[in-house]
Parts: sequence; C-alpha cells; structure tokens
Amino acid sequence: MNVIPADDPRLTAMGLLSEVHSGLAAKMNPVFAEAGLSEIDCETLIRLARSPARRLRMSDLAAQTSLSTSGVTRVVDRLEREGLVERVACASDRRASYATLTDAGVARLEAVIPEHLKDIETWFTGLLAPDQLETFLSALRIIRDVVRPCATAGAVEPGAVEPGAVEPGAVEPGVVSSQRS
Repeated sequence: MNVIPADDPRLTAMGLLSEVHSGLAAKMNPVFAEAGLSEIDCETLIRLARSPARRLRMSDLAAQTSLSTSGVTRVVDRLEREGLVERVACASDRRASYATLTDAGVARLEAVIPEHLKDIETWFTGLLAPDQLETFLSALRIIRDVVRPCATAGAVEPGAVEPGAVEPGAVEPGVVSSQRS
C-alpha cells in the first residue's frame, strides 16, 4: 500500500512553495551580498523602512521576521555596528527598545532596492498577470494571518487604520489593496 499519495494537492502546494522560496532566494541573494547584506539583513532594513517613523519595537521586529527574539537581537547588533540601525529606548516602557533605521541604513537600502525590485519583477511578480498577482497576495495574506498572526505587529501606529483595512461600517472595496507585508 502506498502511504504517500503522489497526487495529493496539499503535498504539491507545500513542495511548490518550498521550491519557489529557495529559487527566489538564490536569484536575489547576489544583490544583497553585493551590498554587504544577508537576506535577513535586507528583510530587517525593509521592514524598518516601511514602518511608522522607520522603527519597530524589537519584539515586533522579531514577530515580523522568521527570527527569535535572540536572533533579531543578533541581527540588530550587527546592523547597529555597521551604522545602519540604532537602538532607541522606549520612553513609556523601560523594558522595551526600538530598532530604528538610520540615514546610513536608508542609503544602503536606496542602493539595493532598485536592483532588488528588478529581480522581483523578473523572477516573481512580472511572471503573473495583475489579477493573478492580486489573487496571490490575497491568498498569502489569508495564510499568513493564520500561521503568523503577529507578522504585522507594530506596523501601524496605535489607533490608526491599517493600510487597506476597512473601517467599521465602511463598504469594503472590490479591489485588493496593496497592503504591506
């Protein structure tokens, strides 16, 4: 009896997701390496750049990345030594601190982002029609919100409506917004 169903779409979906992720990383890592960054360094800098005031609590940064709190501390320590990030104490909670993108961090990103966006277009989003991309992003958000519910922690100022979110009582638009990830 065959215990591994060769045609099970669940196994196919996981296999394809894994293959796509590793393939995209292989295509994009040379741009990061040329800028002296690892994939996680670049992800960290991008997340900070896309956050309010270019900063996140360390715990929120850990929740948004694939890193543990000690792992994000090591990444921020390294980026801080390079002058790309600085740690700022939280005024309202002495136990907390923020990782804040510096001007040097912005400059490093500005050097990387144009080529990174070309790679994304070439190897990822440009392969999909606009409606396919919207559907894909929507599906990814549904899955992300279940498996990583804290993945957008700290991404919006308290009391603000998240970009693309529908305010209570508002009619939801029929188009998927370009929410940040």
